[in-house]
Amino acid sequence: MDFNAYQKVLAGQLRGSECPFPPAEFEQRLQRLRALIAARQLGALLVTDPSDIYYLTGYSTFEVSVHVALVVSPSSLLLQVPSIEMGPAMVTTRVDQVVGYRWESVSEVLDPLAEALASAGAGVGIDCWHGSLRYGVIEGLRQRLPRCEFADASALLKQLRIVKSTAELECLQRSADITGLGLDAAAALVRPGVTDSEIAAAGAEAMLRAGSEFMSMQPIVAAGRRSSVIHTNHKRFEVQEGEPVFLEFGASWQRYTAPMMRTVVAGKPTKRMQEVFDGCRRVVDTLVDAMQPGRSFDSAAMAADKVLEPLAGDVFFSGVFGYAVGAQFPPSWVEGSGYIARRQPAVFEPGMVFHLPVCLRVPGYWGIGCSDTVRVTEQGTVVMTSNPWTLASSSG
Repeated sequence: MDFNAYQKVLAGQLRGSECPFPPAEFEQRLQRLRALIAARQLGALLVTDPSDIYYLTGYSTFEVSVHVALVVSPSSLLLQVPSIEMGPAMVTTRVDQVVGYRWESVSEVLDPLAEALASAGAGVGIDCWHGSLRYGVIEGLRQRLPRCEFADASALLKQLRIVKSTAELECLQRSADITGLGLDAAAALVRPGVTDSEIAAAGAEAMLRAGSEFMSMQPIVAAGRRSSVIHTNHKRFEVQEGEPVFLEFGASWQRYTAPMMRTVVAGKPTKRMQEVFDGCRRVVDTLVDAMQPGRSFDSAAMAADKVLEPLAGDVFFSGVFGYAVGAQFPPSWVEGSGYIARRQPAVFEPGMVFHLPVCLRVPGYWGIGCSDTVRVTEQGTVVMTSNPWTLASSSG
């Protein structure tokens, strides 16, 4: 049985059985996208970002290193997947047109895509800024469609995805609840002599037992001096007396992730640790107050910058006070549709959801990070995660 025969059998047995949302949810998303495509006077949109394809169809898989594409035209959808992904395509989507190509022969994708795009006319929108659009694919299409203009349409889906539907908010809340369970389990294990890997394992087990799918990022755990270096992770290091242990987890529910940071000290926090921790709290509280509908991302960042200023000369901070989260795949849970930072003119709207990743690092010594995932409502900002906001270890 080849992949085409496999497709036919699965279509009759399990088609759409694991699609994450009802048809009406996807139809609403597609209608809004098609209106934007028409406003840009484009004939079609070529989508290659796995999370964008998921958003429009439900297509979900842990194999995100292969070429997958979705052609969105005014009246049809065409999903293109490799032979090894025909199973997920049948089970997780209801897309009528699904075409496969041999996994080992990626150049086979070009002719079917060119045929689908040829009827789109002169304009095809693409995401020029996402790594999923392979150079060989776009160059091959240009050769086959010399009269076609490929236009950067990277903002179209981002402006749709940043405002979440009721169904999406429910998924994010389930993720937030499970994320909290994982962090509680990890924090309970923090003590001198335990390794960062053991702490990560405890958190991962708790989240998986509670129903998390494979996560967009595995649990992040860094202790002591390593916590002062951004984007380090567990690596069999033993926690020492008095060291802060930085934790950042994000469970996945229908691919939606609501992350949270905590820092737990294996012993008694120093006065300086407490001062930096209190600074994190003030920054997050300021952001929560500033994230009001109609206010700009820049204005919230300016307010947070002012609160951070007394510590700014001694700690490293990334400069991004918040980023939108939603449905994502490895290697990141960052949606990429919006950032709370200086010179970002977008404004807050009800239904937007942000992780506020406030981590302040004293280079070469330690880092302390505490965060929440929050959603914007008509009445203001609601905290979705359950950070206890304490440096104390529950095992102490």
